[in-house]
Amino acid sequence: MNDQRKVKRPPSLLERAADMFGLDPAANAPTIDVSKLPPEAPKKAKKAHPAEAAEPVVETPQPEILEPVVEAAPAVEAAPAAPKPSPRKDVAKAAPAIVPTRQGTVDRDRLASRGMIVPGTPVTGISEEYRIVKRELIRNFGGVGNRPILPRGHRVLIASANPGEGKTFSAVNLALSLAVEADHDVLLIDADIAKPSVLEALGLDDGPGLMDALADPHLPLGDCLIQTDIPGLKVMPAGTGHMHDTELLASARTEALLAQLEAGAPGRILIIDSPPVLAASPAAVLAGHVGQTIMVVRADETLESALRDAIGLMGACPHIQLLLNGVKFSPGGRRFGTYYGQGGA
Repeated sequence: MNDQRKVKRPPSLLERAADMFGLDPAANAPTIDVSKLPPEAPKKAKKAHPAEAAEPVVETPQPEILEPVVEAAPAVEAAPAAPKPSPRKDVAKAAPAIVPTRQGTVDRDRLASRGMIVPGTPVTGISEEYRIVKRELIRNFGGVGNRPILPRGHRVLIASANPGEGKTFSAVNLALSLAVEADHDVLLIDADIAKPSVLEALGLDDGPGLMDALADPHLPLGDCLIQTDIPGLKVMPAGTGHMHDTELLASARTEALLAQLEAGAPGRILIIDSPPVLAASPAAVLAGHVGQTIMVVRADETLESALRDAIGLMGACPHIQLLLNGVKFSPGGRRFGTYYGQGGA
């Protein structure tokens, strides 16, 4: 009962008829000898896409073209070796320096009698003190020691709150000290129009100066300058007094004049002797033309309130420093200048 063998099925009526009349397709189908068949034709290569055809062109030539550009890079690195000149030097080269038409000899005996720096003499305590002051000024406008460069820092205004505190004394000594610098020369300008005293301190003759140059643009600027017998020192007197001195100093003509005085001399430093801040209005105006101001304070005389008021009026100058004048050092304090006169080390 569980026999699973396949039972042979009798052919159907159609199958028997096909067999009788020779209609079996499998029996009568022709056979094909594979060995006698012709070889198969090779398949045509697939037509390359335009993008694929471009591949051989892109593979190698491009890197070869770029290599010379990469090799040329070191030539660009060598360019910064030549430092660019400062803008001030570019301006200085644009015009020749103004040559003073007047000559003058500094009265060294007068300087010595007033306890000031005497050019060509041994180092003294006062000369050492002003060496310290000038080094600070040069660092400020030269950007030395990671300091930011002060715009117009080579223009220095020497001022004080009141008369008699030593501003002219300091201006002349500072100019004399700077005049021996190898990289700089000095133009000392007397801008105390009401009471000029720079020429008197140096023993020089009076003549046209700052006010004359401002009032008359056609006046040759060289006629307003004095070349002293100290090679690095030139002087510009205050000139003829003018009732509108403050207005002239506040005008654009003053800025143009100062630029002319700097032309052709990239290492020039302008030292300007100002009128007392609390006694004359031009001082506050002059502060707008300089990059540094030294406020001279006389020990035991200048009041703190006066100093604060003076500094408040000089706000147009971005950098104001104090210089203490008339200080008496204790016996154990510093003794600048004595070292140079002793034989031992």
